Amino acid sequence: MSYLEPIAVSSIANEAFNKLTQAILSGEFAPGERLSEAELARRFGISRGPIREALGRLEGKLVTRMPRVGVSVIDLSPEMLLDLFAVREALEGMAARLAAERVRGSEIEELNELLEQHGGHPDVASGAGYYQAANDDDFHFRIVRIARNEQLEVMLLNELYYKLKLYRYRISSNPGRAQKALEEHREIVKAIASRNPEAAEAVMRTHIRNAIAAAVNRVGDDDRDRRTT
Repeated sequence: MSYLEPIAVSSIANEAFNKLTQAILSGEFAPGERLSEAELARRFGISRGPIREALGRLEGKLVTRMPRVGVSVIDLSPEMLLDLFAVREALEGMAARLAAERVRGSEIEELNELLEQHGGHPDVASGAGYYQAANDDDFHFRIVRIARNEQLEVMLLNELYYKLKLYRYRISSNPGRAQKALEEHREIVKAIASRNPEAAEAVMRTHIRNAIAAAVNRVGDDDRDRRTT
């Protein structure tokens, strides 16, 4: 499915932002790929104004703007990606710890329901990838919200969330990673449901470290592919 389809809603600027975000995160644009306002406006069937606004909102998150070059999808080096994942491991480990202390029974049920939905997605079942939509459809987003720590939300759910989400989908397409990630998510929910802060933090950190290993392998492979094409 392509997210680059005509928009027919009242809030054109917001819809352009949401659809462009989804298109980038789902891999319709590769890291480093230049984004043309004119072409995006044509694909969406709208004027360039809302596209310009959407790209402005995404600067520093999913796109970067360079003088005389224009706007491109962010492209992180393996070293930058490792640094971001190191921060993510620490912050999401803390989020899982707090979630185990503060989770409500209804939220545990909602997490399990969410993972059932994820597990039933054809891409996850086939191993093609584990794409999660934004906000409440994203497992890690839910954990941070359950932690109920405003400062933690600010640190995780702004630039860091967007940048890493771009690479999370690419990582999940590594052979076997989609199903493995789903299993790890279920272990995280079990630890949170047991209301054991130490266990919840430990399984979350393990999950992030496994993602780091997959990320390094994937980015390295992509870099080699670009050099040989």
